[in-house]
Amino acid sequence: MKNRNNKDEAGIARLSLSLPNGLAGELDRLVEEKGAASRSALVADLVRAEVVEHRSRRGRQEIAGTVTLVYDHHARNLQARLTDIQHDSERLIVSVMHVHLTHHDCLEVLVVRGPADPMRELADRLGAVRGVKHARLTITTTGHED
Repeated sequence: MKNRNNKDEAGIARLSLSLPNGLAGELDRLVEEKGAASRSALVADLVRAEVVEHRSRRGRQEIAGTVTLVYDHHARNLQARLTDIQHDSERLIVSVMHVHLTHHDCLEVLVVRGPADPMRELADRLGAVRGVKHARLTITTTGHED
């Protein structure tokens, strides 16, 4: 789609947006609750988040993010299994933080970067280990676009 309102690619494109009254009201409440500078700023953030999520679904697209795990460290062989999986994926893992939540439960956050498909496979493999109570891949952009 050609941008008719913008002569400079790095500039600002002006768009007109029509929303049902109820949704427009929700947008205004969200702007206020989040402390956004304006409707436009919030809509830009929402669109950016959707673009990042959409691009992450393409298999070779490089993404960055975190894999967050909560697990019972008393579960048999759990830590050894998690460590083995992490070593198998060392090219994706940038850093790991380990926190003791309770006597039994630990939180582990892996900072990850790499192609989308292997990243999702890593999160799935870690989450499938017996004793893992919660696993989630949260993605963001690397700041570079194709």
